[in-house]
Amino acid sequence: MRATTAVTRVLAAFLEDPAADRYGLDLMRDSGYPSGTVYPILMRLEKAGWIVANWEHLDPVAAGRPARKYYRLTADGAVAARAELAELRRQLSRGLGLTLPEPGAT
Repeated sequence: MRATTAVTRVLAAFLEDPAADRYGLDLMRDSGYPSGTVYPILMRLEKAGWIVANWEHLDPVAAGRPARKYYRLTADGAVAARAELAELRRQLSRGLGLTLPEPGAT
């Protein structure tokens, strides 16, 4: 998986809560990218086995909205996502000549 800026932002959104189910609009908001960027990334991540996708089961009429397709990181996907983001931090640190803190570090 080639970790472009867009891919890393989508992965970072997943890593905010790795066990949570996320849907497209939610990921678009968190990543800052439009559907035309996010959905192809989701398809690539799913094909790579980093995420799994499932449609929610609901009556669209009763819910007042269409069913959502939810995405969740796999265990392997969470490990790979953390590794990709750590590598990006290392590369940025080296290029800038400084040390960037790990996410969540104070």
